[in-house]
Amino acid sequence: MSQQLCDARKYEIEHEKTIKSTDRPCFHLSSRVGWMNDPNGFSYYNGQYHMFYQYHPYNAAWGPMHWGHAVSNDLLSWEYKPVALAPDELYDAFGCFSGTAMEDKDGNHLIIYTGVVSRKQADGSNKEYQQQCIAIGDGENYSKYESNPVISTSQIPEGFSVLDFRDPKIWKGTDGEYRCIIGARDKDDRGQILLYKSKDGFHWQYVNVFVGNDGYFGKMWECPDFFLLDGKAVVIVSPQEMLPEGFEYRNGNNTICIIGDYEESTDTFIPQAYHTVDYGIDFYAPETTESPDGRRIMIGWMQNWDNSSGHDIHEPYFGQMSLPRELKIVGNRLYQLPVSELKERRKDFVEYKDVLLSDDAGEIVLKDIEGRTVDMEVEIFPDDNENMYDMFTISMAKNDTFHTDFIFRPKESIVEISRKYSESRRATVHQRRAEISNKEGVLKARFILDRYSVEIFLEDGRQVMSTTIPTDIDAKGICFNVVGKVKMNVSKYELVENALL
Repeated sequence: MSQQLCDARKYEIEHEKTIKSTDRPCFHLSSRVGWMNDPNGFSYYNGQYHMFYQYHPYNAAWGPMHWGHAVSNDLLSWEYKPVALAPDELYDAFGCFSGTAMEDKDGNHLIIYTGVVSRKQADGSNKEYQQQCIAIGDGENYSKYESNPVISTSQIPEGFSVLDFRDPKIWKGTDGEYRCIIGARDKDDRGQILLYKSKDGFHWQYVNVFVGNDGYFGKMWECPDFFLLDGKAVVIVSPQEMLPEGFEYRNGNNTICIIGDYEESTDTFIPQAYHTVDYGIDFYAPETTESPDGRRIMIGWMQNWDNSSGHDIHEPYFGQMSLPRELKIVGNRLYQLPVSELKERRKDFVEYKDVLLSDDAGEIVLKDIEGRTVDMEVEIFPDDNENMYDMFTISMAKNDTFHTDFIFRPKESIVEISRKYSESRRATVHQRRAEISNKEGVLKARFILDRYSVEIFLEDGRQVMSTTIPTDIDAKGICFNVVGKVKMNVSKYELVENALL
């Protein structure tokens, strides 16, 4: 074990003692200490879910990338494991960047990741290179492959950048061969996904451009994922420098879903439909894995590069993952719902039916509808279809001063998440909007709050909006407001930290 890895392991053990459990999310994975970004190596191995993550343990700012590590039996309670990787070799001295993991043919846990190295150029300047590396482990300790890198810069096709060549996703085909897709940038500054193939997972050959980009979907493409689901092939990727198209794509750093068909014999992917994965403020670089019972589960980084610098880097930790989500395909659309394991955390059911809300009544508070660890479902209907209401608002994490709002404007079929008044001291992105398919003023939404975040699942998971919330957790109010008249059904559970026995 290298000195860098020993030092990181010692540091995280000592410094996690300064973080109280109540200062963390209840059931979202957060950084053990220091900085967290992209999920890495999300996989089921040796009877547990493993989640690695981009990690700088020494402060709450992005720095030389390590791989943090945690395991779970239920995707909600996470046990920290020692740092898995540190930038301690010549080929990854500038960081162990994102990648994926799977069980290999010998029963080992195989990690493939991007190593970053700096090389001196003829003019005396330094230039960064990205290449793909392997580590093998037993679920806790990992050894880097002696012949790394396994996909070097010499294997990048002509015209592609050596600086932007990262984030490998590995899987095994039905023909027994390993495949790996990698995010890359071509000479025209466009993100592409390259495919490589291997018989043993260690010796790789370039195959083709698996998914192309004509420049419409941003520039560099990060963290590609690929899987088969419900008879379709799915690629999820996070483009940088996106341009918006109405409400469908937001500008900046985004995550998109590409649904199509895949022919394994020719390694050909044919795109058919594109759409945004999460319409909220904080979601990026997700990874998926298959559960033992065959569900496809996705977790993303619940942050965004445009918003991730507005905190004190001396905080004991920064960063959390999204709620794990079960995926399905319906009509060339990715649907997402909270993992079914969340139901085991519910207690204290409260329900109201046919509540009439009107602007005459002002702000409405319902007894026992409150909290910061909440699973709440809301359905609203126009009271009078001939006189459609103008706006419906739910304010959460509310006290006398601060609140985070979900707003629905039925005449435009527009929903909005807003944390303008959530106690943030920074002028970062605080609002996002999306257009929903229902045009009749009817809305069905499920809200999952976990101390410092809310994830909103609309229309049975057709769209999701996620955001972090900086408001002090003593702000537990939830209230309802309408301009016009609506009827509302609302049900709510409190969510507990550990599954009830």
